[in-house]
Amino acid sequence: MTNTYAALLRGINVGGYKKVPMAELRSVLEGLGHGDVRTYLQSGNAVFSSTKKDPAALARELEKAIEAHFGFRVACLVVDGAYLRAVAEACPFPAAELEGKQLHATFFSEQPAADRFAAIDQSAYLPEEYRLGDRVLYLYAPDGLGRSKLAEALAKPAVTKGVDATTRNWNTVAKLVELTGGGTGKTT
Repeated sequence: MTNTYAALLRGINVGGYKKVPMAELRSVLEGLGHGDVRTYLQSGNAVFSSTKKDPAALARELEKAIEAHFGFRVACLVVDGAYLRAVAEACPFPAAELEGKQLHATFFSEQPAADRFAAIDQSAYLPEEYRLGDRVLYLYAPDGLGRSKLAEALAKPAVTKGVDATTRNWNTVAKLVELTGGGTGKTT
């Protein structure tokens, strides 16, 4: 039985740095023996099927393959469709009522301790807000991520040190839920 996964690459194809063409990323994933490989946008989203069951091991394997192929390290998170669907269903903000650029999900390689966020006074950033979930942080930024002061505070090393994190807007989250079968039991 195969599972469908999404690989979320951090910090590629931004400002001309860490260029990872999606066609080459697909080839790298296929070279690792994965099937049904597709990419979404140019910002490091890939969907693939695999008989392997350990998303963390898949992420480490992909990181090594990317470094061998491209010559630089890229943090990768691998999640399955059921997890993505759970993230979407647990969203504490009214996703259907918001524009995709207003709502973001930051995915973590492991659950960060809640005390890392203790120094962030949420009331100082209103109307922006965040909520923690299962290895994810939901961020409501009504003026978009690029103008978000709360996003800046959440990205500081005191919060993220030692944890790989990568952010996607809600449109991308919804599309990845769809592309992975959203945990509907669909296998390839």
